[in-house]
Amino acid sequence: MNRIIKELWDDESGVTAIEYGLIAGMMAAALVVVFSLFSDKLKELFTAISDKLGEATDNISGD
Repeated sequence: MNRIIKELWDDESGVTAIEYGLIAGMMAAALVVVFSLFSDKLKELFTAISDKLGEATDNISGD
């Protein structure tokens, strides 16, 4: 019984997957925080890009 418990205790095969999962979770949380902090600026940026693209297509089509 002690041998089985020692083998299970020493087995590190799943540790890497858990570490990658934790890293991915922390990165996702960081992205949520960053996007929530800069959401207004990002919205303004994409609106400006959209407006410029609309103007460019209007100029190209001759409207």
